[in-house]
Amino acid sequence: MRVYKQRIVDSLLERKLQGKGAVLLDGPKWCGKTTTAKQIAKSLLDLGNTAILRDALETYQIKPMSLLMGKSPKLIDEWQSIPELWDMVRSEVDNRGEVAQFILTGSSVPIEQDKLRHSGNGRIGRLSMRTMSLWEAGESTGTICLTDLFEGKDIEPQENPLDLDKIAYLLCRGGWPQATFMTGNVALDQARDYYDTIYKVDIQRVDNSRRNSERTRLLLRSYARNVATAVSFNKMAADIKENDNVSITYETISDYVDALKKLFVLEDTPAWNPNLRSKTAIQSSDVRYFSDPSIATAALGISPKDLVNDIQTFGLLFENMAVRDLRVYADALDGSIYHFRDANGLECDAVLHRRDGSYGLIEIKLGGPDNIDKAAVALHTLADKIDVDKMKQPAFLMVVTAIGQYAYRRKDGVYVVPIGCLKH
Repeated sequence: MRVYKQRIVDSLLERKLQGKGAVLLDGPKWCGKTTTAKQIAKSLLDLGNTAILRDALETYQIKPMSLLMGKSPKLIDEWQSIPELWDMVRSEVDNRGEVAQFILTGSSVPIEQDKLRHSGNGRIGRLSMRTMSLWEAGESTGTICLTDLFEGKDIEPQENPLDLDKIAYLLCRGGWPQATFMTGNVALDQARDYYDTIYKVDIQRVDNSRRNSERTRLLLRSYARNVATAVSFNKMAADIKENDNVSITYETISDYVDALKKLFVLEDTPAWNPNLRSKTAIQSSDVRYFSDPSIATAALGISPKDLVNDIQTFGLLFENMAVRDLRVYADALDGSIYHFRDANGLECDAVLHRRDGSYGLIEIKLGGPDNIDKAAVALHTLADKIDVDKMKQPAFLMVVTAIGQYAYRRKDGVYVVPIGCLKH
C-alpha cells in the first residue's frame, strides 16, 4: 500500500469542516480529491463506481435520505452524478445543526444546474484542489518559505536540487499523484492518458451539449501553443486555421473553453488592478493556463527532450508550472494569483495577493543572469508605480527560476528562488 503524501489542502479541509456542515472539494480528475477526503471521512458513497451509482439512483427513487446515512463526515464522491444530493445535503445539515457532516467531491460542474435550488451558502463550504506542487510531490526542498518572505525574514542561500533536464521531466510528468510514485515513460504516460480521456470522452459528458472530439483536440493544442499569453478567442481561431487548416468560430471556442473549465482542465489567471500613481491603462484580459502544465505537453505531443531543445516553448510552459505551484501555495496563505500588464508593456507574471491586503510581485524565468536582471528591473519599475498611500507596499519582489545553483537575495532586495526550493 502506497504511503499517503501530505497535501496542503489537508489542513484547509480540516479547518473548513470545523466551521461548516459540509465541504465541497472540487478540482481536476486524478488530482487526489477522493484520496485526500478519505483521510478524514468516516463513511463513503462512491458515485464514481458505476455499480454503486446505479444502485444509488434506484435508492434515490425509493428512499432518498438513506443515501446520506453513515458515520460523519460522510464522503460523497462524484456527487454531481446525482445533482439533487446538493439540496438534500444542505437540508440535512440544517436538520442536524452540526459541523463536519459531509464532504462532497467532484471533477466537473453539475450537468443540471437548475436542479440546485440553493447555493448552499452558510452550510456548504468550498475548496478547490489542484494537482500536486513540487513540494507536495517531494521534489522541492521547501527551504524557501513564502510565509517567511511575507513576514520580512531574510534568507540564507539555499542549494537548488533540480537541473534543467529534471525540470523538463517534472513538467511533462505533471503533478498527478499516481505519477509521482512512478518513473520514466510510465509516469509520463499518465498525463497523456488524462489528455486523451478529456478530448475523447469527458468533453462529451460535461453538460448536455454534444461536442466534437477533434475540435476539442485542436483547441487544446492551440491553447498549449498560446499558453502564458493573453491571446483572444479570435486570435485562437486564426491560430487553429493557420496551423491545422480548420475553421472554428469565436462562439465555438468560447463554448468549448467554458466546458473545459467546468472539467477543471483550464485555469486562466485574472488581471490584478492595483492603485497606481500613473494613469496608464491596465490590460484586463486573462492569461491562458492549464490546470497542470503536463496537459499542454500532452496536447502538443512533446517530450522532456523536446522542451530542452526548444527553450522558448520551455519558458512558457515552465511559467504554467510555476503558476500551478504558486496557486497551491497561495491557497495555504489565504491568497490568490493574478497577473499584471499595462498598455506600455510593463508586466508581472504573478501577483500573490492575500486577503489581508499584503502581496508579493513575482516574475517567472527559466534562469540566466540577463533574464534575472531584466525581471528584477521590471519588478522594481512596477513597485515604484504603486501608490502606497492607497495600498500597501509589496511584501517582497521575487524571480522564480527553473535553474540556478542557489536561492538567494540580490543586493537590490529581489529574491531569486529556484522552484525546487520553494514552498508555502
